[in-house]
Amino acid sequence: HDLVQDAPISNLDLLLCRNTLMYFNAETQGRILARCHFALNGNGYLFLGRAELLLTHSNLFTPMDLKCRIFAKVPQVNMRDRLLPAAHPGNHEANNLPARHDRLREMALDETPVARIIADLNGNLAHVTQKARLLFTLNPKDIGRPLQDLEIAYRPVELRSVMEQAYAERRTVTLTSVERRFPSGEVQYLDITATPLYDEGNNPLGVSVSFVDVTPYQKLQEELQHTREEIQTTNEELQSANEELETTNEELQSSNEELETTNEELQSSNEELETMNEEMQSTNEELQTLNEELRQRGGELNNANAFLQSILTSLRSGAAVVDINFNILFWNDKAEDLWGLRADEVKGQSLLNLDIGLPIEQMRGAIRSCLAGEEHQHVVLDATNRRGKAIKCRITCTPLTASNREHQGAILLMDEVERPDPSGVEGPVLGGVEG
Repeated sequence: HDLVQDAPISNLDLLLCRNTLMYFNAETQGRILARCHFALNGNGYLFLGRAELLLTHSNLFTPMDLKCRIFAKVPQVNMRDRLLPAAHPGNHEANNLPARHDRLREMALDETPVARIIADLNGNLAHVTQKARLLFTLNPKDIGRPLQDLEIAYRPVELRSVMEQAYAERRTVTLTSVERRFPSGEVQYLDITATPLYDEGNNPLGVSVSFVDVTPYQKLQEELQHTREEIQTTNEELQSANEELETTNEELQSSNEELETTNEELQSSNEELETMNEEMQSTNEELQTLNEELRQRGGELNNANAFLQSILTSLRSGAAVVDINFNILFWNDKAEDLWGLRADEVKGQSLLNLDIGLPIEQMRGAIRSCLAGEEHQHVVLDATNRRGKAIKCRITCTPLTASNREHQGAILLMDEVERPDPSGVEGPVLGGVEG
């Protein structure tokens, strides 16, 4: 059933519309509530969800139990009946007496020294005291206008939310020292009190909002607070001065003691310096000895590296050493002659990224087996050497193992194998160079 467009179901005593209005904007809510009002009988009830209120639609429904969100239908009153007594007043003195009393009460309320406005259940402005008219620049023509159309509804505070809180909690709501700023930069402080009004049957009629100018008291309080702070600051300064005097005396005594201590420390420092000189001399001797040992070990390491270089260079096979990440650590001259890449071009590069005539992807399994600790792996692959000649290449993969048996990489030996003779007789195996 489309609540907004479809014809409402009529002659209902109880209408449940729970947690539905909350999903529509204010305009659509008004249209839905008007249809709900039409659907109910004269004494019908509307049952809403806990998150829904009808404070701005009191002309249609009146709350029966706000906590349970139960509302009763407000019958539509004929405007002619409401205006009839005013159009045809009686001539008898007794008929004019209540009117005069009402006027007297209105004038007394208007002359009250407190700025006060009264809004009815529909959110329309019902009364404004003279003080309020002067304070918020209102005029008698504003009586009957919706409060939301007036500036007072938004400044100096969101007044409608305060009124709704007073309705919902059925108590007086007070805001203290609310700032009201003028274009000139002047600031006014107001105490705002919203009090719900009820009839004899405890049914809400409207809300009275009072505005009390507390600017003088606020300024006096600020001056008093400032004076207190100044007095407190003065007391703190006096106390600080006394403490400084005491501290100065203590510092003088402490300075004398420190001078005596300083003399003793100087004597001790001289002794420590002599000891440090002796220790530094001993340390220099140890450093000279250590440098000599490092020089000898450096020479031995250079000899070992040269010896290893000569061994790898003398190999007839192309040799490459890779770490566990397939990065090249060594590349000998035979490998350079075989594939056309120098050692300085490939060192540190990944073997898998080299653009040479060797199908390296087919070697990945053998290398991984070596890195996993398996013994020698042999692979024979079709390749193309640096001269563009198609060859058979035999790759022997050997694990590179440290002294602690930990695998640090792999050694690859690459040999060119002579292709079989067309006559069926195999030729000799060549060590990485052409025959």
